[in-house]
Amino acid sequence: MVFDINQIQEMLPHRYPFLLVDRITEVKEGEFVKGYLNVSITNAVFQGHFPGHPIYPGVLIIEGMAQTGAILPFTIEDKEKLKNKVVYFMSIDKAKFRKPVRPGDRLEYKVSTIKHRGKIWHLKGEAYVDGELVAEAELKAMIVDK
Repeated sequence: MVFDINQIQEMLPHRYPFLLVDRITEVKEGEFVKGYLNVSITNAVFQGHFPGHPIYPGVLIIEGMAQTGAILPFTIEDKEKLKNKVVYFMSIDKAKFRKPVRPGDRLEYKVSTIKHRGKIWHLKGEAYVDGELVAEAELKAMIVDK
């Protein structure tokens, strides 16, 4: 399964400038999802982080992982059933940042299910640039009514 930006916007409530995944490239239903964000110097965050030495903020990398992971429920549930639901981010654990992400990088996300029980999803998120791990974290999310 591949989802373009229009399909992603049908699943996630996020919009510019806070939609942090451009495309979903691979899905194994309920198990993992892969996607990416093209990091552009035109992103307003680089005006302040950091002028003359632009680094994509780690907190936005984690948010991109969470948004990518929020696609997982849509891979096993009926999309109509989830139309009036939203995935809320609950916690971050074991976050590690291994290498800076810079403008021009393609930030690739892989988010895998550790455990899924009812409305709660426990996920392992990884972010890569050019095949090298740049960040990772464990995330928890819950499906709730809008």
